[in-house]
Amino acid sequence: MNQHLDKQEADSVLLTDRDDAHPAHSLSAYLKFIIPSLIGVLFFLTPVVVDGKVTIGMGVLADELKALTKDYLPAFATGLLAISALVALYAALLKPRWASKDSTLVEVFTPKGGWLALRVVGAAFAAMTLFEVGPEWVWNRNTGGVMLMDLTPVLITFFFFAAILLPFLVDFGFMEFIGTLLRNIFQKVFKLPGRSSIDAVASWLGSGTVGVLITTQQYEQGFYSKREAAVIATNFSIASIAFSLLISNFIGLDHLFVPFYLTVVAAGLVAAVITPRLPPLSWKKDEYNSASGKQIKEAVPNGHSLFSWGLEQAVRRAHNAPGAAALGRSCLMNVTDIWFGLLPLVMAIGTVSLALTEYTPIFTWLSYPFIPLLELLQLPEAAAAAPAMLVGFADMFLPAVLGKGIESELTRFVVACVSLTQLIYMSEVGVLLLKSKIPLNLLELFAIFILRTLITLPIIALIAHTLVF
Repeated sequence: MNQHLDKQEADSVLLTDRDDAHPAHSLSAYLKFIIPSLIGVLFFLTPVVVDGKVTIGMGVLADELKALTKDYLPAFATGLLAISALVALYAALLKPRWASKDSTLVEVFTPKGGWLALRVVGAAFAAMTLFEVGPEWVWNRNTGGVMLMDLTPVLITFFFFAAILLPFLVDFGFMEFIGTLLRNIFQKVFKLPGRSSIDAVASWLGSGTVGVLITTQQYEQGFYSKREAAVIATNFSIASIAFSLLISNFIGLDHLFVPFYLTVVAAGLVAAVITPRLPPLSWKKDEYNSASGKQIKEAVPNGHSLFSWGLEQAVRRAHNAPGAAALGRSCLMNVTDIWFGLLPLVMAIGTVSLALTEYTPIFTWLSYPFIPLLELLQLPEAAAAAPAMLVGFADMFLPAVLGKGIESELTRFVVACVSLTQLIYMSEVGVLLLKSKIPLNLLELFAIFILRTLITLPIIALIAHTLVF
């Protein structure tokens, strides 16, 4: 199959090279690429400093909306989850005629099996947390309270603007342009298309969830193979500068933020090179989404430079971009899918994960093998630091919570850096990956989490010992 696709791509390139090597485009064609792409760059990839915090334009809009509606967002989220569960149960039990239709909207409201159960559980947890009824492990401020009061308001506002503005970044040629320019570097170093650099930068400046959202859409549209999508989503959806600064301040390392973040970047790059070359990611196949087929063409034909071919691909993509009505429907479907499909899963899985951390010793037990490793790396208070190596799988903020009580600044530095390089957090990124069509299951996500931990831990410890302390 791949050979057939590669032959089709080669024939396409040869045809382009022979008959249309340097086509003439009108000014309006170039502007259709440039103007929307600039809007996308301004909102997703341009750093903005607001009140001393580094963020992006989309983040500013989300923060403003959150500030205006913060008192109502938990109740609004509970309402969304209740509607989501009730409609899904109605469709599953009574099987109305509309539920048999083939459409994206119907797909959102007709989950099957375990996904339906999780949607109902998520709605129940939200209601129990909002009204503080039922078992305390559900509505406790450190479990369901974190999910409903802290995380869902962020996801509601963040993804609302992300869904609306994302087409400017991905549908008007910018991905093709940058992808062609960076193709050689990313293929040689990471064995990935050049356009994956956009996912990384969007995560770096905005949020790891934005990177996953971009990756998911690119995979479903045929621009990433199964292997590429799985690798990008688990290795390039990096923690943002803003969140990294928050972690460093919380754990008492704000005076070391520059070496702290440089250490995270260095260890993350090494992990991004090594992890995809090991199972389970190395087992993924370079097969493209069957619904779309292979769409990517970053290879440069004869007669073109990297820049000219990137520009040509970008203009063609912009020319074929959907119209305003189609984009509007797509944005509405994205928001609907996230609000009614993703939020219940985040609430259900996140609450259970945090409850396991808060009320059971399971992560402490699982962390015992890390104690001799931490001692080997000459880190003080190894027994106290060991659970922090694993609780990040439940939520990205938990390692900092556990690490805050450690007296050794060296050990706190290592704990905080490792937590930011693990990337797979079930309360947020993990749920988004499980819900997506990217071929990753829970066991594989945990395996990748452990691999990244084992790869980055010794690197971070070495840097800490030799260059920082």
